Amino acid sequence: MTDFLLEILSEEIPARMQAKARIDLENLFVAQMDEAGLKASDISVYSTPRRLALIAKDLPAQTEAVNEEAKGPPEAAPDQAVDGFCRKNGVTRDQLEVRDVKGRATYFAVINKPGQDTKEVLAAAIPAIIKAFPWPKSMRWGEASLSTESLRWVRPLSGIVAIFGDDLVECSIDVVTSGFETVGHRFHHQGMITIGNAGDYAEKLRACHVLVDHEERQDIIREGAAKAASDAGLELVEDEGLVIENAGLTEWPVPLLGSFDPAFLDVPEEVIQLTARVNQKYFVCQYAGEASSAPDNDPERPSSSRLAEESSASSAEHKGGLTSNFVCTANIGASDGGKAIVAGNEKVLTARLSDAKFFWELDQKTPLEDHAKKLSNIVFHEKLGTVADKVERVAKLAEWLVSLEGNGFYQSSPGDTFHSEVSEAARLCKADLVTEMVGEFPELQGLMGGYYAEKEGKSQAVANAIRDHYKPVGQGDEVPTDPVTVAVSLADKLDTLLAFFVIDEKPTGSKDPFALRRAALGILRLIEENVIRFKLVDALDAGLIGTDLGRYRYNRAENPDAGHPTIKTEILEFLADRLKVQQREAGVRHDLIDAVFALGGEDDLVRLLARVKALQAFVETPDGENLLAGYKRASNILKKEGGENSPLPFRGGPGVGILTNRALPRIVPTPTPP
Repeated sequence: MTDFLLEILSEEIPARMQAKARIDLENLFVAQMDEAGLKASDISVYSTPRRLALIAKDLPAQTEAVNEEAKGPPEAAPDQAVDGFCRKNGVTRDQLEVRDVKGRATYFAVINKPGQDTKEVLAAAIPAIIKAFPWPKSMRWGEASLSTESLRWVRPLSGIVAIFGDDLVECSIDVVTSGFETVGHRFHHQGMITIGNAGDYAEKLRACHVLVDHEERQDIIREGAAKAASDAGLELVEDEGLVIENAGLTEWPVPLLGSFDPAFLDVPEEVIQLTARVNQKYFVCQYAGEASSAPDNDPERPSSSRLAEESSASSAEHKGGLTSNFVCTANIGASDGGKAIVAGNEKVLTARLSDAKFFWELDQKTPLEDHAKKLSNIVFHEKLGTVADKVERVAKLAEWLVSLEGNGFYQSSPGDTFHSEVSEAARLCKADLVTEMVGEFPELQGLMGGYYAEKEGKSQAVANAIRDHYKPVGQGDEVPTDPVTVAVSLADKLDTLLAFFVIDEKPTGSKDPFALRRAALGILRLIEENVIRFKLVDALDAGLIGTDLGRYRYNRAENPDAGHPTIKTEILEFLADRLKVQQREAGVRHDLIDAVFALGGEDDLVRLLARVKALQAFVETPDGENLLAGYKRASNILKKEGGENSPLPFRGGPGVGILTNRALPRIVPTPTPP
């Protein structure tokens, strides 16, 4: 058994594409080997910014010889048909066998396929893998790129290493030919490296400052960044996505601690984090306990402790929240301990934070009410008007929701103040969409509106509602509980669902361009977890008649009924489907869900879910089990005795007059009149 090494060398592969590329490389290789009848005992796939590598262990030296049989025409068939069968299978007529098939003499060809050298199989497989590689984006390059038939790869391909045992697997694709040589680190080792076999591949690259194992690089970044912060008495804000991304950007990662002007801490923490993460791929730090005294035992890694002492001295007296420190990941072990690299990164981050601070201060010069007026310049959807139109619909629907007594909103915020807060929050909830900060970081929509509302002295309930009205965004996101926030969030999602159903932009199959399934799930979670009681039909009516949506599908003068019945039915069915999925994922038996939903005529989700829970609790009791067993037995008897061909089919209903329950008075006492 022999090991095989394949390395595909290219210019820098985007970090976001590397994880899928590793999976695709293994799948394509396995498919090629399966087709040839070869199987490796283990396959490892690696990636760095400049290469994809695969090591397959214990491949046989050649494929197994096989005998295949092919059934041909009858012996009495014309010579032309028999000769064609022989040509197709590469045999002569005297090599054919005659066998009896259902009383008819029939020709058979027995084809002996000898084993094939594994090196030959690999030589054919490598170009096939490269040509079939499913990069999400790829390119052509050089003179050959003038032809649409030329090779495509994510970045220009520069080399192939293909070694089976100690032997070169000779192959070529386009102008690239396989060989024993690869390259090391772009700066630490600029010469070529000769690889002997799969066993020495990783260590030879390590000696040339390339860590080919992406998981090892992730561990170094994760642990090194945490240690750099710890050495300064700080704590790293963990970000696993950033660890993976930095591992995809480096071949020799070196975490380094830097700092920025503490004056930038006046900007909201989320802005600092996004500026550092999105623009620069930096980790941020927060205050913690005493600094760690653990020494850095790796002589090739620069010590972060000196940089930590210098960068954190000015802010050590603060407690809690972000610090004016960050951790960047260099791709080189610098001779000066990383000082020049840190200084350069500090300069770049300072420029980014200066822009963010400018946006923060500029946005506050304009009141949210004035920002909201600009929403009329933003198209929400070509068929649904502007964002200002949507905001007005949301405000009216939110006001309608909180006007219903006994629906759950009055439990913690009674009185006129609550109504005015809901109205104000709804009309300002999208105002931050026109701010400079959200223009730079769309991820901060809602959040920045909440900050600006606080700065303007709005009530905390209004600020919270503006900040959190997009929640819950996904299955794992927290659900708002503040009544003002719940009202605005629910109205926003109901309007989104209603609006797109009105213009017939419903989800189809796997396509959901307007995230209506997510909106529906948000509606369900808001209602369920806050126990909000109202009829969905009434809410849909309010959304249609009380807003401008009604003009799209019906004319109220011609149809004075409360809403369009088709739209309401479609939305209720859509919500019911989402609710069924949600309950199944929560572990509720599907037959219980179907039984409750089969009753129909119920659009109070709280009561509907209460029925599901009650039914589930009942069937788990002995009485419930006995009832199901009795029903199943009766059903089986009827199926056996009756069926579609029964001579005496029963088409009537139950005899209600003869139904009695002798046990019921003992279980449920007779109620006494009040």
